[in-house]
Amino acid sequence: MSTLLSVKHLSVRFARKSKGFWGKPSGFVSAVDDVSFTISRGETLGVVGESGSGKTTLGLAVLRGVEPTEGTIELTVGDTVVPITSLGKRELRRSRHHMQMIFQDPYASLNPRMTVRDIISEPLVAGAGDWGRLGRKAVDERVLDVALKCGLSGDQLKRFPHAFSGGQRQRIAIARALVLNPALVVCDEPISSLDVSIQAQVLNLLADLQRALGLTYLFIAHDLAAVAYICDRVAVMYLGKIVELGTTRQVYFTPKHPYSEALMSAVPEPDPDAPRRPILLSGERPDPANPPSGCRFRTRCRYATAICADSVPPLRAVQEGHLVACHHAAALKLRGALDLGAGAALAAAPGGAIDAAPQSAQAR
Repeated sequence: MSTLLSVKHLSVRFARKSKGFWGKPSGFVSAVDDVSFTISRGETLGVVGESGSGKTTLGLAVLRGVEPTEGTIELTVGDTVVPITSLGKRELRRSRHHMQMIFQDPYASLNPRMTVRDIISEPLVAGAGDWGRLGRKAVDERVLDVALKCGLSGDQLKRFPHAFSGGQRQRIAIARALVLNPALVVCDEPISSLDVSIQAQVLNLLADLQRALGLTYLFIAHDLAAVAYICDRVAVMYLGKIVELGTTRQVYFTPKHPYSEALMSAVPEPDPDAPRRPILLSGERPDPANPPSGCRFRTRCRYATAICADSVPPLRAVQEGHLVACHHAAALKLRGALDLGAGAALAAAPGGAIDAAPQSAQAR
């Protein structure tokens, strides 16, 4: 598969304001630090990690919702490579129809004063790319078409957001993101605020839309079972850095980084009698404004040695398609989700992802 998105050495730093009258910066917080990855067309790359690891900032930076401090972002549309990081405001606005975002909270991301029709049509009216030349009739036809694909009816287009449940609101948000027929969709924890049964429906909807429309997803989530169900590859982030990147099976069943091993031990097990051996990390997450030297995970890692404090481990391949930032990756024998007794729900399935959705999802 050809590469759709290429991110190289991306960093995002925020200035820390002092408490003085003038509020001059007293330092910087590295929310994303030297991150590189690619996403192929039609692929879903999952990004996981604890709160504060930089997942959402990474997703926003890819779309230039926040400005990158360093690095390059390139989006390949057809035979044209669009340099996202170097586009001016007008060029970036015209390129918005290639990349859209689904936000985490459907209650906060929809304007309560607009009808569903106006919410979904807003990107069309804003005039991104060639869509700005559509007349009202063409806009209404496009809105109805994408609404039906997302499980909404024509009658619902006349209503306001307050008349819908959380799952229906997220369908509206998905329709708004897809109305411009984007090549890349950044999903920022799109199911975290929904009930479990509704989460399954939304995951299936995203998977069906991807197959039907040829979409490419950057899927950010805390729910490891959801990531296993929908993602082809997984990137594990810790304190602004990618510490492991590989296929879903590689990261879940044969992790090579101690932080990934700890995450896999937290996968919920539906059988109450099944053995569980969760790995409890010692200490607190370091301050991102003052990260530890060398490996950022070393202060909580039970395998850390002197070299971990002296030098930053590079993200390097341990096998084909499996990258790890750990000095001891080749020597460590880490346990995956199955070995930790947390993977009975992660039975292998055809393809790159793992069939980890609840029964309500599989039943559709």
